[in-house]
Amino acid sequence: MNKNIPLGLIIGVSGGFFGGLVGLGGGVIMIPMMTAFVGLAQREAHGTSLVAVVFTGAVGALTYFSHGTVDWRAALILAASATFFARMGALYAHSLPEANLRRGFGVFIIAVSLLMIVKAWLPGARGGLAFWPQMLVLLLTGTATGFVSGMMGVGGGSIMIPAMVILAGMPQHLVQGTSLLAMVPVGITGALTHHRLGNVHSHLAIGLGAGAIAGSFLGGTVAHLLPDFYLKVIFACIGLWMGVKYVRG
Repeated sequence: MNKNIPLGLIIGVSGGFFGGLVGLGGGVIMIPMMTAFVGLAQREAHGTSLVAVVFTGAVGALTYFSHGTVDWRAALILAASATFFARMGALYAHSLPEANLRRGFGVFIIAVSLLMIVKAWLPGARGGLAFWPQMLVLLLTGTATGFVSGMMGVGGGSIMIPAMVILAGMPQHLVQGTSLLAMVPVGITGALTHHRLGNVHSHLAIGLGAGAIAGSFLGGTVAHLLPDFYLKVIFACIGLWMGVKYVRG
């Protein structure tokens, strides 16, 4: 057995659990672990992470769906616009210098973590938006999500979750389940593009995918035992820690 498979399994379980818990693909956990413990280059970690994101999103979405916290219409709108731009993000990441990609990843995580912390003090939609305003928010969110997902190697929940909570006024648990479902086609597009560019390690990806399945199911189950407030705190604290670490290099 290739030694990267069991290591990928451990990384996949960790990322899958975190992803299922807070509605992300788990890339913010898996990417640092792959660069630190496997020695992957930053863009290779991004590309390989997207393979696991597909499994995290699919299993996590099924878990949330079993609890009635997935909005299929919103997920389809997000996925349609995000998938189109995921390839562009992957191509852009491949052209960036390694150091710039790492720092950009750190700034990205810090920004969305701070956004979740100050959400309570920001003016936002109350009780949800009407159909057309919500449609516009979802389309614009999907566009940004696709590009960032392909570039950063994440599922895009870091953008989808704050946008749906703050701008569309959707409940946290519903947002997380919807985000996980939307990131499946986005992750597939980004992963295929990175694979063509040589940024996906197949043996490591096998372990990541298997681990992500188990971890995301457990994380999604635990998420429904916790109040919204604790989910937001977990999301923000881990994100700030990881972001500062990346910016410092």
